Amino acid sequence: MFQQIDTFFWGYIGFSLIMLLGIYFSFKTRFFQITAFPSIFKTFFSFLFQKQKDKNGLHPLRAFFASVGGMIGIGSVVGIVTALQIGGPGALFWVWVAALFGSIIKYAEIYLGLKYRITREDGGFNGGPMYFLAQAFKSKMIPFIIALLLCLYGIEIYQFSVLTSTIEMNWHVNHYLAIFVLLGCVLYAVLGGVKRVSKICSTLMPVFMLIYMFMSLWVIAHHLTDIPHMLAMVVKSAFTGHAAVGGFVGGSVLLAIQHGMARLSYSADLGIGYDSIIHSESSSTKPEQQARLALLGVFLDCTMCSLSLILVLLTGVWLADDPLPASLLVQTALSHYFPFMHVFMPCFLLILGYTTIIGYACVGIKCAQFLHPQRGKQIYLIYGVGAWLLSSFFDQSQALLVMSLAQACLLMINLLGLFKLRKEIIFTQPKLQIQTELI
Repeated sequence: MFQQIDTFFWGYIGFSLIMLLGIYFSFKTRFFQITAFPSIFKTFFSFLFQKQKDKNGLHPLRAFFASVGGMIGIGSVVGIVTALQIGGPGALFWVWVAALFGSIIKYAEIYLGLKYRITREDGGFNGGPMYFLAQAFKSKMIPFIIALLLCLYGIEIYQFSVLTSTIEMNWHVNHYLAIFVLLGCVLYAVLGGVKRVSKICSTLMPVFMLIYMFMSLWVIAHHLTDIPHMLAMVVKSAFTGHAAVGGFVGGSVLLAIQHGMARLSYSADLGIGYDSIIHSESSSTKPEQQARLALLGVFLDCTMCSLSLILVLLTGVWLADDPLPASLLVQTALSHYFPFMHVFMPCFLLILGYTTIIGYACVGIKCAQFLHPQRGKQIYLIYGVGAWLLSSFFDQSQALLVMSLAQACLLMINLLGLFKLRKEIIFTQPKLQIQTELI
């Protein structure tokens, strides 16, 4: 029954809610996520060369990379290609649609997270959906429910299990040793709080992202003449479906829409409140500046997802007569042009998975402290260690189902809260000094 509920929600309701609110925000702001794009890079580079003046909170770019570390993960390289395997090439088109309309939802989340955050005794900040939803619903119960759901969602047992298996199989490390080494690295990061997590993510993520982008663009450059045909196939499949060919069994328009949008929504954490908790730690005093960085985060995640799908499409590995598992599609595509992909890809996935796990766990700890300021962190760490250990030995499908349902609940509550607070969100264009308020 729960599986049927989960399938129905993410197949019909989840992406519909994102689309409706995203379209509403987009038309009310005259597509702010597009018109503000030049100012996004201006904001990023202004922070890049700016030393932190305020000792309270994190440097804005540290908060940004901590957010990106949780956003860009295994789902951006492995999970996203399952949308192609099920929905066909048209899924790529709907990935772009989800990014277009979902990015402005992410802006709204981050803006409200900073606007309603509170200052801690140690000089840091607490913010996120627990605080702005209290304003939206005028209820103490809703923030409690949101914090509880985020605690459940914050322990990424699936990626932990994937990483331990990857380490064991590719590097021939003892299974128990792989578990405890990874667990030790995770605990080292999360015990240092958002500051340590942001430092790790800002050190690791840019390097590996640039390497992956370079390799992807190198492969794409060798297929420049194939790009027009590929784009035509993507657009046609997005509206007509795709017939069975090679190892691909065929996919309908509905499957392309559902899986393309659902995978991007999951990868970019749209509408669940995770990002607003991380970004609220920023030392930036202007919510609209940090929110513009969140738009950049969605753009980067969409770029990583798109590159993964384009690689698989251009190289034709998705049409293999003997279908490859999703975890090997990108690796196989790159191995035609680069050596040692059996070494690089496990390492790359390890970095992506690790930064996602520690980013989510850090948010979970903050939510646990919201529920119980004195002992929330200790209780949550005990729960997390137990869940990570068990996930490495047993089938985690039931736990993943619970997490997926938790995400569904988070999405519905958060999007309703964003709509109720729509008049509180200010979209600012610094170059033109124009402010637009949703009416």
